[in-house]
Formats: sequence, structure tokens, C-alpha cells
Amino acid sequence: MNNPRKKNPTFRIAVFIVVVVLLVIATLLYNAIREKHEFEEQNTPAPAAASVTTATGAAGATGASQ
Repeated sequence: MNNPRKKNPTFRIAVFIVVVVLLVIATLLYNAIREKHEFEEQNTPAPAAASVTTATGAAGATGASQ
């Protein structure tokens, strides 16, 4: 009466392929974001930050001497 259903190997293969594709996409996004942060760390405009510090330090020293 109740025949057991045959397992469909095609469905398992399809699920496996979808999981692999999602893992590849996640890895690519992770690497892209990580490399972007590394690139931004290496190329931060240090002279602009130094000039702000120098200007603040100079203004503080001028105000203290008066």
C-alpha cells in the first residue's frame, strides 16, 4: 500500500551546488571588504591629520602664552 518514496539524487546535487555557490559568493565579499579596509589603512591622508594636530597645538600654545 504505502510504497516508500524513492529518494531523488538530483535534488541533493542541486542543494549541494547552491550551498557551494553561496559559500563562494560569501568568500568573495569577505575578501573584497577586508582588502578595501587594508587599502584604506595604507592610503589614509596622514599629512591632513598632522596639519590638524599642528594647528590645534599651535593655537593652544598661542593662547597659553597670552
